[in-house]
Amino acid sequence: MVDRMPPLAPEELRALVAAGDIDTVVLAFPDMQGRLQGKRFAAQFFLDEVMSHGTEGCNYLLAVDTDMNTVDGYEMSSWDRGYGDFAMHPDLSTLRPIPWNPGSALVMADLAWNDGSPVVAAPRQILRRQLARLAEHGYTAMVGTELEFMVFQDTYEQAWDANYRGLTPANQYNIDYSVLGTGRIEPLLRRIRNEMQAAGLIVESAKGECNLGQHEIAFRYDEAVVTCDQHSVYKTGAKEIASQEGVSLTFMAKYDEREGNSCHIHLSLNDADGRNAMAAEGDDAPGGMSPVMRHFLAGQLAALRDFSLLYAPNINSYKRFRPGSFAPTAVAWGVDNRTCALRVVGHGRSMRFENRLPGGDVNPYLAVAGLVAAGLYGIENRLELPESCTGNAYTADYAHVPATLREAAELWENSEIAKAAFGPEVVAHYRNMARVELDAYDSAVTDWELRRSFERL
Repeated sequence: MVDRMPPLAPEELRALVAAGDIDTVVLAFPDMQGRLQGKRFAAQFFLDEVMSHGTEGCNYLLAVDTDMNTVDGYEMSSWDRGYGDFAMHPDLSTLRPIPWNPGSALVMADLAWNDGSPVVAAPRQILRRQLARLAEHGYTAMVGTELEFMVFQDTYEQAWDANYRGLTPANQYNIDYSVLGTGRIEPLLRRIRNEMQAAGLIVESAKGECNLGQHEIAFRYDEAVVTCDQHSVYKTGAKEIASQEGVSLTFMAKYDEREGNSCHIHLSLNDADGRNAMAAEGDDAPGGMSPVMRHFLAGQLAALRDFSLLYAPNINSYKRFRPGSFAPTAVAWGVDNRTCALRVVGHGRSMRFENRLPGGDVNPYLAVAGLVAAGLYGIENRLELPESCTGNAYTADYAHVPATLREAAELWENSEIAKAAFGPEVVAHYRNMARVELDAYDSAVTDWELRRSFERL
């Protein structure tokens, strides 16, 4: 298990409020897109009222599109239902300072209806349900997420006014692993690293990536919910820090025709004694993998196409999946093979697999829930793992990752694996999310169409 102390205990918060060091507490939950939504409270009011009793928020927050437009098709929230409230209950184990907003602390919330029943379509609840199923088998999921982002010298407001065209990247050439390249914006990277550390995240490293101005900051793995919470805090905080520094950064999956922003997700299983259940005990096991890992990985392959909506939730997500792009196109696994969708890495205690489908736009709660549910499908059905890919998966004869959001949504909607694992309410809810995005995209006229059609057609 990971040695970890709570970033901020409730009694420490009381002392900091009394001393005047904390005056604001943010209570937030991840929405369908993985964004933090919630309220800022006066710290003393939070201590007196909200910490014990929670607060309320409009249930349309789990039934809107990216632009916060109310849309139809959601069973849990609509004009016909009056757009009522759900309850937001603080999870005090997540309480932490957020140094980039002086005098502020943040705590994550779980959502419930007025009768106390959980909001089953809430991303945090979806993940919790799959982890509870995993616990019945005696395992805990340990997870690490690797978010890439691109930095621009323009402010967010300048980028908006320019329609996101003609922006100046922080680096003007490929800086993959370049110490000089990261040094060019080290003041920004250093501030993000240090302030995330102060918020309770364990920082590992920062490195340059391939696209212009592209970087990655890595954090230590942890239990699944903890990692997903930290992922959301980091993603929000990095944007806020960038804004304060007069620059902008984006986690969108594919900003341009060069390399996209990935979010590779690593997962291993701990048993009840804290040992890595994916590592084989004997030296003669194939690839050093335990039977549990082989079943779990076989489940990933079996459910990967059906669950792609959880790993790639947006129109733009599917622009990453191109041959030779380091983003996968083949439903294949390999040992330390970056051409495959699933990459097995490590040995012994570090034995794990990496799912390479998700981009920087992923909702981590949904993606990790998908990984756990797929693995359980493999364990419960004792699926056999096929031979690994030892060459170039881009050119080999494997099933293809869904090429569009429309294809992924249809696979998800018709998936018996998804219905059994998540239930019909969750399947319908996120199928509708995809429908809303597709309807909006199908109605839009893009710059690409204008350039090709305005004069020449």
